[in-house]
Amino acid sequence: MRNEGIGSWPARRARKTPHRTALLHDGTALTYAALHARTARLAHALRSQGVRRGDRVAYLGPNHPSLLEALFASGLLGAVFVPLNTRLAPPELAHQIDDSGARLLLHGPTHAAAADHLLRHTGLTSLLDVSSTYEALIAAAPADRLDEPVTGGDPAMIMYTSGTTGRPKGAVLTHANLTWNAFNVLIDADYRPAERALVCAPLFHTAGLNMVTLPVLLKGGTCVLAGSFDAAETLRTVEREGITVLFGVPTMLGLMARTPEWDTADLSSLTRLVCGGAPVPGTLLDSYRRRGLDILQGYGMTEASPGVLFLDAEHAAAKIGSAGVPHFFTDVRLVATDGRDSAPGEAGEVLVNGPNVMSGYWGLPEASATALDGGWLHTGDLARADSDGFVTVVDRAKDMIISGGENIYPAEIEDLLLAHPAVAECAVIGVPHDKWGEVPLAVVVPVPDRDCDPAEVLASLSGLIAPYKIPKSLVLTDELPRTASGKLRKPLVRERHGHTRTKKEVKP
Repeated sequence: MRNEGIGSWPARRARKTPHRTALLHDGTALTYAALHARTARLAHALRSQGVRRGDRVAYLGPNHPSLLEALFASGLLGAVFVPLNTRLAPPELAHQIDDSGARLLLHGPTHAAAADHLLRHTGLTSLLDVSSTYEALIAAAPADRLDEPVTGGDPAMIMYTSGTTGRPKGAVLTHANLTWNAFNVLIDADYRPAERALVCAPLFHTAGLNMVTLPVLLKGGTCVLAGSFDAAETLRTVEREGITVLFGVPTMLGLMARTPEWDTADLSSLTRLVCGGAPVPGTLLDSYRRRGLDILQGYGMTEASPGVLFLDAEHAAAKIGSAGVPHFFTDVRLVATDGRDSAPGEAGEVLVNGPNVMSGYWGLPEASATALDGGWLHTGDLARADSDGFVTVVDRAKDMIISGGENIYPAEIEDLLLAHPAVAECAVIGVPHDKWGEVPLAVVVPVPDRDCDPAEVLASLSGLIAPYKIPKSLVLTDELPRTASGKLRKPLVRERHGHTRTKKEVKP
């Protein structure tokens, strides 16, 4: 019987490059031959624990080789892997365990207490600590090949969305989804067998796992796993390990650029610096360009495994700020509110089609039908394409402000606000206005120990954007509400700050 899923990857890679290093963690290297052997043994061990085809296997812990071993072993059994966000609160974790129907949870030793809590309060029936017990099970398990048929259309993973607009939904990603996404990345990012990728973004998120780790392993490169992100340590690791590929969200890259070591860090080995998860502020792009590095931006979402758009190195400078063009095997439409395809320069909703798009949401047929209406994934995001087809993501459709008939995209204003030296974080929302219907309001977290005068900050926008786009007021706050993955929760910002009805324009 044939296993066409990602569970077969370690064996296939081991027969080509058995002695090449696949994973490096805490100074310990794991070759492809060793990864194959451990994955096969773990699959037998999981079967001895009662895991069968279609069962869900959950994992809770920081970046560690055992997470990838569990993913591949689940794939060998035809089981479905469920990576859990370590930053979630117990009730949020319990929801995902019960929603997915997972019965077995593998967990890191740092999350033993959380795992015990989940065992008592969910439908879990067994736990497996990925330390001594885990190693003993692997050592005792047979290494012979499992003969379980797995097709590309079988579910490989349930990955929960960030939940910025409600309770997270489980996107069902098939083996084919993950494979085609890896093909897209290999073609467009042009990863080589000699890559050394630093994986400091969490593997329980789609970008760290599917945009970096799986494509690099498919190509035969090395993934250096970091248990957590630390800006200064990341810079030191790049130099020490000769890192060639690094992925980060804008927050991570911003922290690196603000460390004292930034100006002197040796970044000469880096050939690909990829950023996603949110639009990259222009000031951050400039910081990296001064170090000779172009940030290759991308756009994606969990439901697309996640790659949708990618800006390659050839166009990074000429199309700075763009998210690029659709990945090789992926198609994108920008659709105006009247249902027609948007003209160049006109904003439209991003619709996605391709073999990397999820099969649906776990246990939610109505939500799946809505999201995949007409065979296209409806993202709810707005973007514009230029005459060359390069796409710039504008904002969430739900975040767009309509003021006096004019469309205002908060992300554009937020990018400019973040360039102000007194602004650490910001969010722009629409608030009611008697004349214009709604107008922008800026919610700002000041830089610590810096004077942040609202009128002066708003005045700094004059001449940079049209007057109607400039927020009519600005409020200061200690923090902005975010998801466990760091994404801004605009609905909560509106709930906290959006009740003020602006009756007159406040001039900065």
